[in-house]
Parts: sequence; structure tokens; C-alpha cells
Amino acid sequence: MDGSFPRSAHHVLIIGGGASGALMATHLLHNAPETRVTIVEKRGIFGCGIAYATDNPEHLLNTRVHNMSAFPDDPDHFLRWLCTRDVDCGATDQCFVSRATYGRYLESLVSPWRDDRLRCVSGEVLRLEPTAKGVSAHLDDWTAVLADTAILATGHAVPTAPRDGLRGAWDFTPPEDLDAKVVIVGTGLSMVDHVVALLARGHRGPITCLSRRGLLPQPHVSGAALPLGRGEVPLCASVSAHLRWLRRRVRAAEAQGIPWQLVLDGLRPHVAAIWRSWDTETRARFLRHCASRWEVHRHRMPPQSAQTIEAARATGQLTLLRARFAGAVPMGKQIGIVTNGPDGTERMLVADHAIDCRGLRRNPETDSAPVIQDMLARGIARLDPLRLGLDTTLDAEVIARGGVAARRVFAIGPCARGALWETTAIPDIRLQCAELARALSGQPDTVGKRS
Repeated sequence: MDGSFPRSAHHVLIIGGGASGALMATHLLHNAPETRVTIVEKRGIFGCGIAYATDNPEHLLNTRVHNMSAFPDDPDHFLRWLCTRDVDCGATDQCFVSRATYGRYLESLVSPWRDDRLRCVSGEVLRLEPTAKGVSAHLDDWTAVLADTAILATGHAVPTAPRDGLRGAWDFTPPEDLDAKVVIVGTGLSMVDHVVALLARGHRGPITCLSRRGLLPQPHVSGAALPLGRGEVPLCASVSAHLRWLRRRVRAAEAQGIPWQLVLDGLRPHVAAIWRSWDTETRARFLRHCASRWEVHRHRMPPQSAQTIEAARATGQLTLLRARFAGAVPMGKQIGIVTNGPDGTERMLVADHAIDCRGLRRNPETDSAPVIQDMLARGIARLDPLRLGLDTTLDAEVIARGGVAARRVFAIGPCARGALWETTAIPDIRLQCAELARALSGQPDTVGKRS
């Protein structure tokens, strides 16, 4: 299945048709007129992925409209698209729309190119082989796709089946009984999605959410990001030095009436540079001691969701428990959640409905897409030193076990977060896609406006 594209056209294969894959295809098709693209996606839904395939209106983006454009240099592109849809008339650049709406936006970016320079294939790539002139991708239906270049855009490493008897974070099947006792392991944004969906359905039973630190994502506030110049940011400094600098910057801003959230928003463009400036030991120290607090301040929830969460806590229906998940015990139709408190005290929570929302730092060797697991097993790819994902160069080239970078295989987005850390959100992924598209097309470092 090598397609009907002209032989002279540069053929790029994108493995994964979620947000990362859709954005990558969009930038390639816009920036490289001679490039043809094939996307292979196992779900058969292109542009949505697991994050934006939801049809629940309570599942909102955790980033405002003005920061969700597909094009870094055209921040109003998503807003203009929204204004052409009756369902979202009245949208502003400061509002939070549903994730389902954003999924439709991503699909709209690639749909005009279908049957022209874009081919979408429903299936799953199991194996990627180098060839004399490019790459060959072997699919689960025994067909193959030949291409000049392959880009891995498989998203987060997510277990294929629930573990410990808990439901997966992306399983939003509610309990049949509105009075059921619900336990959610994890207190991040996935937990927020589940709680707001349950409450919107009229759930009456108690909801207990637990995590080792018991931290909740902080809410967004209105306002523009505080501009921070690169010269202000202490690159190469230790983690503690960065934190001292950031606290001073926040105190100075708050003295002028500027919320801390806007300081972190201003730091966002520099996060990748900070991560690059650190050696492996410093990065590991950050992950051990600061990552949890960073994530609840950096990856915030919409004000609507924050109000729902606080109201449920105020009535006592929602309880936050600071404890470590130690395992699950089947109890007939119920499940026992074993926890260890900060003092080591063991406790059993009995649940009718339990959900695993422990976050996205999984084991890439066992939880990644089959093609990545196969590449790791054969040594044509390796994990980054901290095992966050595939090891890549700063130009997104996949690095093999021996340390040699592949010339024709790249990885973007969450599956390769080790190189840049913040490659899990749209503002960061779109920039990575734009830069890689320009590099592959040989275009200068500019991107034109999109209508």
C-alpha cells in the first residue's frame, strides 16, 4: 500500500491521528507544497485522539481559546473558526470551550486535504522498518505503507487495559446507581473531568479522591500573560535557584496586583529552554521534588470546573485524601482501595466504582503504542535517561540504542517529552510541529497567516 502519490512528491507517514498527528499534518500540508502525507490512526477518528474524542459538554479545555490556535503566529485562528459555528457563537478569546468542539476544529484542519495530498488510513502500525530510500510501516491488517519519512505522534503512553481492577482514566462510563460510592485515584485534571461529569449527571453518592500530596489543579484567572524576557530567566541554574527566582518574581507581580497565574503564563515560552539547560541529574531532582506542585500550578482547570469542585467539597460530597494508593482488593460487586497515609497508616476504602487517574507518567516499554514497544525492543529507538518517553535530538530525530540519530524517523508530542518536557499541551505541540514542518520542507523560519 504505497499509495497513488506522484513519485517526485516527498511522502511523510504520520503514525497517530490524534491532536499531535493532526497538527503535524496541517503544518506539513501548509508549508511544503510538494509533500504528501499519510496518517495512520487505529481509532479511525482523525484529529481527536483520546483527549478530544469525548462528547461530554462538561469536559472543557483547560486552556483559553486564545492559546489554542493550530498556528503559533496566528493566535486568532481558532477563534475565527468558532465564530463561524452557530453552536459557539458569542465565543471570546478568553473563554473555555468543550474538548469535543476542539476535536471538530482539529478534524476541520485536515479534512480539506483528503483525497488530494492527504490519505487517512484506519489501522495500527505494528512495526517500522528502514528501507534503502525511506521507511516501511507494517500495519495490523498485513498491509504496508512506504514513505520517505516517518513521524511518531502516538500520544501518551496509556495502558491498554485497566489495572488493579480500576477503570481507566478515559473510561467515563458512570455507575448505574446515583448513590454509588466513587473512589478516584489521582487528583489531577483527569479527576476533575470525572467529577464534573458525575455531578452533571446528578450523582448523589460520596466521591473520594486521593493522591500522595492531595494537591488539586489551581484555577485559571483572567488576564494576559506577564511578559518575561529570556534574559530574565536564570538558565542553567539549579532547581532551588529557579524556584527562588520564580517566588521573587511572583511576589513582585502580586505587589502590583498581578496574579501569580499570569507570571507562570509568561514563563511558559521559556520552559523548554530551562529543561534543555539542565543536566539529567537536575531534571531528575525536579521530577522528584517539584513536578507535582509545578503541574497543579501550570496545568490549571477552567473557572467553571473549579467552581463545581469547590461546591462539592463545601457540601462534603467530594473529599480529598492525602494518601498513597497501595493496591486494590476485589470484594464481590465492590472493590477495596488500600491506602497508606502520610504517617504510614493503612486504610481501606470500599468503593462501588473506582477510577485510575494517576497521571500520564507511565512505563513506555509496556504502555506505549505497539510500534514504539517494538522499536525499543529491537534497539532502533531508546528511552530518554529519565524514561519519560522516546529519546530524541532537539530536532525531534529518534535516537537508537547505540546513540545514533535516525535520519528519517522523528517523534513529536507526548511520546517524546523527554527532550522538551512540556510537549503535552497544544501550545507546545503546535510549535514543535511548525518547526519540524519547516525543517522537513526546507522553508525559512516563518509561518504565514491562515484564513
